[in-house]
Amino acid sequence: MDHFTRNADRENLILRTVWMLLFFFVWQLAELLLLAVVVLQMLLRLINGAPHEGLLRFGDSLSQYIAQIGRFATFNTDRKPWPMSDWPTPRPADIEVVEVVNPPSSAQEGQP
Repeated sequence: MDHFTRNADRENLILRTVWMLLFFFVWQLAELLLLAVVVLQMLLRLINGAPHEGLLRFGDSLSQYIAQIGRFATFNTDRKPWPMSDWPTPRPADIEVVEVVNPPSSAQEGQP
């Protein structure tokens, strides 16, 4: 029985190693895609003055996906990332809207 368990564990480890190698290449592609999203988001932010909503959602999902690959590869979870499970759901952005208030100038206060 112990010999059978060790063989099953070894086969599971070999299969997991194959999955890890596959996800390693997917990780590399996902990083390049994330870089493209970052650059495109920066350009759109410069042009339009605000981030693109669709890219915000996709970038968050892609970031979560890359993290899922890392968690699987480091044995923190046995759950395989997409396409073996659902694509990560985007979370709300953590962007704060900052209102800039200019201090009153001395001319507005009645001082010369």
